[in-house]
Amino acid sequence: MAIMVKQSHRFFFPYNRDSSLDHTKFPAPPGPKPWPLVGNLLQMGDQMHLSLTRLGLQYGDIFQMRFGSLTVVILSGYTTIRQALVRQGEDFAGRPELFTFSAIADGNSMTFSEKYGPAWLLHKKLCKNALRSFSHAEPRGSGATCLLEEQVCAEAAEMVEVIREQAAKNCEMTGIDPAISLVTSVANVVCALCFGRRYDHNDKEFLTIVNINNEVLKLFAAGTLADFFPVFRYFPNPSLRKMVQYIHRMNGFMEQRIEEHISTFDKNCIRDITDALIALCEDREENRDTSLLTNSQVIHTVIDIFGAGFDTIIAGLQWSLLYLIKFPNIQDKIQQEIDEHIGSARLPQFSDKPNMPFTEAFIYEVFRHSSYVPFTIPHCTTRDTILNGYFIPKDTCVFINQYQVNHDVDLWGDPEEFRPHRFLGLSGQLNKELTEKVLIFGLGKRHCLGDGFARLEMFVFLTTLLHALRIEKVPGQELDLNADFSLTMKPHPYRISVSARF
Repeated sequence: MAIMVKQSHRFFFPYNRDSSLDHTKFPAPPGPKPWPLVGNLLQMGDQMHLSLTRLGLQYGDIFQMRFGSLTVVILSGYTTIRQALVRQGEDFAGRPELFTFSAIADGNSMTFSEKYGPAWLLHKKLCKNALRSFSHAEPRGSGATCLLEEQVCAEAAEMVEVIREQAAKNCEMTGIDPAISLVTSVANVVCALCFGRRYDHNDKEFLTIVNINNEVLKLFAAGTLADFFPVFRYFPNPSLRKMVQYIHRMNGFMEQRIEEHISTFDKNCIRDITDALIALCEDREENRDTSLLTNSQVIHTVIDIFGAGFDTIIAGLQWSLLYLIKFPNIQDKIQQEIDEHIGSARLPQFSDKPNMPFTEAFIYEVFRHSSYVPFTIPHCTTRDTILNGYFIPKDTCVFINQYQVNHDVDLWGDPEEFRPHRFLGLSGQLNKELTEKVLIFGLGKRHCLGDGFARLEMFVFLTTLLHALRIEKVPGQELDLNADFSLTMKPHPYRISVSARF
């Protein structure tokens, strides 16, 4: 059923940022009445994105709730979200001081817990520069234009061979589960970028770390009572204890890799992102005014990049394959585009992406329809502010409902239909005015730094797979497009049968 959002409170109230706000002149956002102690938590159910989207029908694009002792403002509507995160970006650029955030990185994570301010801005700039240095276009021996493309193309080709081997061993009627091959291939890209090495698909240590990262994300998405009821921080909490244990194991793996890099570091030979970040630390003694990265921040920056560098891409590819076997005519159109613009003599490259608008439209429709990142990581206000005529105090936790935007009837007309052609104009070219309204990587100052890389990586993995193979659903299999709520929502397990195209 299409979800429509009440089109109320979408006017914008200008104000002078330099003057103090008299909050008595502006109302607080509306919202359901909280219950004693628990607030509105019991109204959420197990599908928070659907519950909050339905509440938006009643209360509009801005409303507030209480989760235990925590007041949360929920923002919906593309125009309202853009106003908050872009036009009033500094006002909404903070991160709330949630207990789980502090557990993840001891306050040193640029993504989760570092306070917005000059140090964070510098940290972001340094991280962006380190990422850019390995995606900078320059001729390389393999024909790729950068290390990122070289690694993505190599792993995509390896993934196809692994899937071929798996398919040869399995009966066509039972098919194969593509998830493990996708996970290891995509994770190897970020390992190559961060640590300059790849792992065998059966490497136990590597698979353990990948699984730990997945478990941390699951536990984080579920939240803990300690976030909403501070008193529970002092009581036994199995989920929280398990999450802390997982984080320590993940940190141990990262620290070992980074110590290996420090012992072999050569500032004249920067091998990967970890080396680039270590170089910034080496410069710290020489130029304290321009470098603020600590050793701990280097470790947690690598962890941030590692986590962000594969989870959203893996989920995107898992959803893409599910939609392709659900709607085989769409696969026909993508493979026709591959044959016309790439041919059989070579494999896909980054430079092919602008020439394949239908494939791009398909990826955007996967982002929109699945909305597998239903909310951004929570924001918080850095000062008292006014949004759409409502007063929101400093240090208020803010949820950004990306799912609602991606299913807004006013934007899409038929949001429950999976229809890639909605993003193509009459000439067959991508409608960029519409694609920018698909929310998956956030907006504004806290948007995902690697969003451009993620789009390129998804494109090459998907087209390399479809260049070589035809994928189909296993006979008799029911395909479920629903998902369990999580920070990154994965489709329910499914199996595919594959056959060679050439």
